[in-house]
Amino acid sequence: MTATTTRHSDRRMSPVFAGILAVTAVTGWATWTGFAEQPGVAVFLFVTAAWIVSLCLHEYAHARTALHSGDISVAAKGYLTLNPLKYTHALLSIVLPVVFLIMGGIGLPGGAVLIERGRIPGRWRHSLISAAGPLTNLLFAVVCTAPFWLGALDGVPDDFRVALAFLALLQVTAAILNFLPVPGLDGYGVIEPWLSYNVRRQVEPFAPFGLLFVIALLWLPPVRDGFLDVVNTILDGLGVSELETSYGWSLYRFW
Repeated sequence: MTATTTRHSDRRMSPVFAGILAVTAVTGWATWTGFAEQPGVAVFLFVTAAWIVSLCLHEYAHARTALHSGDISVAAKGYLTLNPLKYTHALLSIVLPVVFLIMGGIGLPGGAVLIERGRIPGRWRHSLISAAGPLTNLLFAVVCTAPFWLGALDGVPDDFRVALAFLALLQVTAAILNFLPVPGLDGYGVIEPWLSYNVRRQVEPFAPFGLLFVIALLWLPPVRDGFLDVVNTILDGLGVSELETSYGWSLYRFW
């Protein structure tokens, strides 16, 4: 195998991601046409598959930005293939966010890909690498809400419309949570290069527990309700009502 072939294979879309896309397309079609006897089953599979796609794109955005910033090691690690099985923390990046989605209806941030920061010069590049993931979630939210703020809902079946609304809610929650300046999350990664060495050393031991801290806070009803109020305000500005996201959530939990 030549070096060129190796480079191409390191950046080719993986069959695993292609399979997830296929599931998203088929279940999206089933949601649109009402093919399934239980619409909630189709909505559940469609939203879950689309959510996993967005998680893969989130991590890909980190890796791709790191590649163009100087860390060529991300290709050899398989991060550019969009294969979720290649992530350093597949449990944090995929499994935990899906479980949290099913249990709580909130888009939880996943674990980041491993970036060799020593290869990357300049603080702005480091900040951009961290920001690339949640910015992808925001872009995904804009795409999901496009039919709403463009007034292009004529002919869109109700089940598909509320599934998009709920999927948009997941993207907005993921973006907001990721941008929190909590150690271990992307928001802290954005500001970390600008902090003093002493501050970074003092904060470093808390990084493994940042995500757990956020999860614990979200289980508190006042915190969760206040957070969802902010999310719904943003979605309302994009033309998506709380009634639509709530109905999407109820269909998603078909059981």
